[in-house]
Amino acid sequence: MQPTDSKRIPDPEMSQDEMKALQRQIADAACWQDTLSVNPEMIRWEPTETTKDTTQKTIDSSTSTTDIPNQDADETQPLVAGVDQAFRTEQSEVISAIVLTRGATVVDRVVAVTDLSIPYIPGLLSFREGGPILAAFEEISQKPDITMFDGSGRMHYRQAGLATHIGVVLDIPTIGVAKSLLCGTPESDTAQRPAGWQTQINADETVEDADTETVIGHALQTRQYDSRKIINPVYVSPGHRVSATTAVKITQALCDGYKLPEPTRRADAYADEIKREYSDN
Repeated sequence: MQPTDSKRIPDPEMSQDEMKALQRQIADAACWQDTLSVNPEMIRWEPTETTKDTTQKTIDSSTSTTDIPNQDADETQPLVAGVDQAFRTEQSEVISAIVLTRGATVVDRVVAVTDLSIPYIPGLLSFREGGPILAAFEEISQKPDITMFDGSGRMHYRQAGLATHIGVVLDIPTIGVAKSLLCGTPESDTAQRPAGWQTQINADETVEDADTETVIGHALQTRQYDSRKIINPVYVSPGHRVSATTAVKITQALCDGYKLPEPTRRADAYADEIKREYSDN
């Protein structure tokens, strides 16, 4: 896949003021309404007899990282991409992984290993990670119907987190699933909630160009222990071409007993797998 809007590709050489200005442009261009090419009700984690959790195995050094692990998938189900990264900090490199699934069947996995250009700066994550992620998208075999990122979408200081920025550049439906709350105010207290619970996140004074009480995402409790409620929720926000309501519904449908939804959990596992392979070599 190639960008449809090359002028908005995140450039780590920009000044911070230029980065913030570009994020405001991204937010203006983003669509937070449902314009998916598939029925979102069809997007779910549905195991089949042919499902193979290939992200859990150790890769042989002779195996190509772009081999398709399993093609025995129901072609009527939407194609979902999970995106995550692992960092080789001593080498100043980032491993960007994308895992494509239909239902619970993995149909493709790709990875790009690229240099890290800038350090982590709160609110400017897409300029550190966006280019490497776009490099991985150049390798995927099929265009996903929905893409899920480990990071924020609209739930961002300038309403242009990683999922929104990449979604606009590629013009694909995207969702951001973050492990912590970057900005906004939960409508209800999020502490010690049971699995399946959710509450909306409203814009506040930390969010630019959004009316107070605008719903910018949801806190979703994906997993919890009955005896001792210690797992925090994830924070789901629309990236591009998806509404806040649909984003949280899709995320919940793609969970399978873990805190993280399966697309990003498997992408995380694959990125770590490749990192271990580099370390072994």
